[in-house]
Amino acid sequence: MSAPDGFSFENAGGIWHVVAPLPAKDVEGHLPGFEDLVRAAREAKSRAYAPYSRFQVGAAVVMNGSMFMGANVENASYGATLCAERNAIASAVAAGHRRLEVVVVSTSVPSGTGIEQRSPCGICRQVIGEFGSPDTLVLLDAGDTEDGRIQGEVIAFESLLPWRFRLG
Repeated sequence: MSAPDGFSFENAGGIWHVVAPLPAKDVEGHLPGFEDLVRAAREAKSRAYAPYSRFQVGAAVVMNGSMFMGANVENASYGATLCAERNAIASAVAAGHRRLEVVVVSTSVPSGTGIEQRSPCGICRQVIGEFGSPDTLVLLDAGDTEDGRIQGEVIAFESLLPWRFRLG
């Protein structure tokens, strides 16, 4: 499955395909920092503990203007596995932050792999929804272009989990 129709931004450091229905104005202000966030997520991915699946994932989140990283940590009892996105968010929450602005996910799948293999799992989507808003930006790392620029998709959280569970 390829990225849905949308529009793209390019700069010296990256190419970003923005998946509808995210307005361009909501992305432009964040664009200069995307590459740094992807590099942080890739660094976290390099520290992942994934001896069973070999599926390494790193995440970087921005909460209240501060960046936090997380890596997936597998367990022989698969239900005890911790995802990178939740680890990054938990670190931010432990530091006192509550407002999630941006989530970046970097996986060990090859460049050109569809979004469905690079996007957050259902539990992570629910946790993102707990601290984010419908407009929280989710960036999916798609590897580098031939000329070395970072590329990926930008998605509004609402399109990943439009009817998330909420109490009350």
